Amino acid sequence: MAKSVFTCRECGGTSPRWLGKCPHCEAWNTLDEGPAEPAVGTKNRFQSLARSLPVATLSEIDAADVQRTPTGQEELDRVLGGGIVPGGVVLIGGDPGIGKSTLLLQALDALSAQMKVLYVTGEESGAQVALRARRLGLSGARVRVQAEINLERIQATMAAEQPAFCVIDSIQTVYSDQLTSAPGSVAQVRECAAQLTRVAKTSGCSLVLVGHVTREGALAGPRVLEHIVDTVLYFEGDTHSSFRLVRAIKNRFGAVNEIGVFAMTEKGLKGVSNPSAIFLSTHGQPVPGSCVLVTLEGTRPLLVEIQALVDSGGPSPRRLSVGLDRDRLAMLLAVLHRHAGVACMDQDVFVNAVGGVRIGEPAADLAVLLAIQSSLRGKPLPRGFIAFGEVGLAGEVRPAPRGQERLREAAKLGFGIAVVPRANAPKKAFEGLEIHAVDRIEQAMDVVRGL
Repeated sequence: MAKSVFTCRECGGTSPRWLGKCPHCEAWNTLDEGPAEPAVGTKNRFQSLARSLPVATLSEIDAADVQRTPTGQEELDRVLGGGIVPGGVVLIGGDPGIGKSTLLLQALDALSAQMKVLYVTGEESGAQVALRARRLGLSGARVRVQAEINLERIQATMAAEQPAFCVIDSIQTVYSDQLTSAPGSVAQVRECAAQLTRVAKTSGCSLVLVGHVTREGALAGPRVLEHIVDTVLYFEGDTHSSFRLVRAIKNRFGAVNEIGVFAMTEKGLKGVSNPSAIFLSTHGQPVPGSCVLVTLEGTRPLLVEIQALVDSGGPSPRRLSVGLDRDRLAMLLAVLHRHAGVACMDQDVFVNAVGGVRIGEPAADLAVLLAIQSSLRGKPLPRGFIAFGEVGLAGEVRPAPRGQERLREAAKLGFGIAVVPRANAPKKAFEGLEIHAVDRIEQAMDVVRGL
């Protein structure tokens, strides 16, 4: 009788019997049953790891800046930190149909003019890839394509072709003959990703692995997959919208939380040079409950419109936020009541970040509270008004990082009034921008009432 083991889909740890909680990473209900892998061949597979480099002093190691090659997609280069790095491994995940294969095929076609490229597809045939290239208007004259899911054959092709840039679409479809489990299992994904990463590091080939996502939106497969690679990108966006966001969650060669903004067109994905225009609604006249925030995504300041709707809620009022943390919204409403005297205890409060962007930084607090107060009073904020700043539980308005860049971006786009933390007030005024510096939330409310 074949022996079976239970493998955690989060960390890849194994257990001889089923447990409700993984003993390795303590995640609940993540153990899946599968056949035990034989130990034969393990030594041969990892012999390359035995050859280690001699120990050296850190200060004596020659460390030069990594050479980057632009992909031809400026927004993708921004997220990657300037371009692809020789030997770098990138993992990109996203919902089905979001545009991962389209973006990578465009990048492959652009890079093929200056280096050898290889596209390994495990989900489509070569004819389907060629059909997409024709539809996107790509020549594909130098793009090499292989429809294969066997790891050993893919490695043989990479050794024969010697590409400088390779895309594996997708890692969940690749399997190794050394393992008996099915493609997409924890053991197969972990082993295939490790072997391909080893090939990339030893040959200097830049490698991109396309990954599936779970129903919750996280990357499918073991969590160790994200630790193996150098860069992790998430492809975000609503399939009903023409705009897509590529966000860097991990990057050993650049800044994290950097985003690239794309528009889906008939000719593929095109970079958006001024993404603030996406996240700002075009109202003919100022409307109540709307406040513009200057947020930071990586190195880029973005102007995002925060919308709030306050309505009578009865005995069980609702608090709902889209693009912002719901727990933080509840905390801000308590601060608004205690320190500014604005009560919403019997009101439904809905807050939305326009354009589908997700805002994680606390610098959005002040804009959220001003939008809520504007909706409650039924009085719109002035045209060209912006605000940013973190609000504490004591009612204080704390400074936001890189406040000068935020104000400079707002002034460049024609905004005329700003309410900011006093610590972010510039020593030299920006032309055309009237700045009101505040220390507490009640001062900010007084400033808005007087405008």
